[in-house]
Amino acid sequence: MNSLIGTYECKVDAKGRLMLPAALKKQLNPVLQNGFVLKRAVFQPCLEMYPLSEWDILMQKINKLNKFKKKNNDFIRRFTAGVKIIEIDSNGRLLIPKDLTVFADISKNIVLSSAINIIEIWDKDKYEQAIDDATGDFADLAEEVMGQDDDDNHGIS
Repeated sequence: MNSLIGTYECKVDAKGRLMLPAALKKQLNPVLQNGFVLKRAVFQPCLEMYPLSEWDILMQKINKLNKFKKKNNDFIRRFTAGVKIIEIDSNGRLLIPKDLTVFADISKNIVLSSAINIIEIWDKDKYEQAIDDATGDFADLAEEVMGQDDDDNHGIS
């Protein structure tokens, strides 16, 4: 699957359903019929939506962990806490389960934000706060993460 592109503002109805924006649905069209995995994010108060094929790749990596090490078992348990398989209905809607709605403190207004091969689902206010909080540190973060030596030819200029 190619990288997903875009940030979209949406609304969730009283039942926890959201309509995928047409531009995002078009990008996801090749994987729509396979379903998705929805889970709690590790570092942020948001949800992560993985196409099932991307989830399977991640699970192959996690399955290589030695399960006879307590820290690995603890990680697996916490990483997969609240994981749900979801499908997009014929109207292009998905249902966010109640426990995940509570975790991400999702109200009516949300943001769907592409994160390479997954979609983050944020409460709009929390998303704006996370972006604002990161603004001052972003230049340093960009340099640390992407500012590689010129010799490796992988840097972005």
